[in-house]
Amino acid sequence: MKFSKWHGLGNDYLLVQRAEIGTPLTEEQVRRLCDYHFGVGSDGVLEVVSADGNEAEVVIWNPDGSMAELSGNGTRIAARWLARRSGADTVRIRVGPRKVVARMREGRDVEMDMGAVDVQEPETLDVGDETVEFTPASVGNPHAVVRREPDRDDLLRLGPLIENHERFPERTNVQLVRVDGPGDITVGVWERGAGETLSSGTSAVATAGVAVARGWCQSPVTVHLAGGDLLVELDDSMQARLTGPAQEIFSGEASEELGL
Repeated sequence: MKFSKWHGLGNDYLLVQRAEIGTPLTEEQVRRLCDYHFGVGSDGVLEVVSADGNEAEVVIWNPDGSMAELSGNGTRIAARWLARRSGADTVRIRVGPRKVVARMREGRDVEMDMGAVDVQEPETLDVGDETVEFTPASVGNPHAVVRREPDRDDLLRLGPLIENHERFPERTNVQLVRVDGPGDITVGVWERGAGETLSSGTSAVATAGVAVARGWCQSPVTVHLAGGDLLVELDDSMQARLTGPAQEIFSGEASEELGL
């Protein structure tokens, strides 16, 4: 199986083309590919279902074999791959029912229209031996945004408890957010189906949306993640634009001994 490996601020993905592998990926194949010790290793897989000119359809897989409704970093990577392949500066990536328009910017940066951020009213959640306040948000996928110091120990403790809480029957992404200024936030990310990640595009959009909606910040918002910074711009109707880099690391071919 041929693949290329990419990352968006340390959030790494393997990109494969269905036309080359012949059949759709399976959950077991994805889990094997993503395993850092027994496979290639990645935070997920981008399966290009079809690509025609400047448009492509992509399935985004989490490393546990589940599918993601959307990924800001994954979609940005697929967009840059397609732009290189097609020679177009503006491309369109379809992920499920959502079509994302992406524009190539200076260097490795990609600017994407991410659609509306749906920010809901704050709630409280009993997790472990404490009560946590969070703000639910959706960018096509679910997020639970918690305003507190993004301490790694807290992230590793609270992340799985909130992700798998009965409040979220489909599980959720979790973010711990510190407000650093009127246009700056620092975010720790626990990604649904992946665990702790260095960056997440949809998490950046969701947390920026919550920060603006709740009056913590004003647009544009620079989101500081462990892997680097992403820029999120929001208009009056909470339509979001995300800008950040995507970089190819290498390309290769999985050995037949991996059993794919």
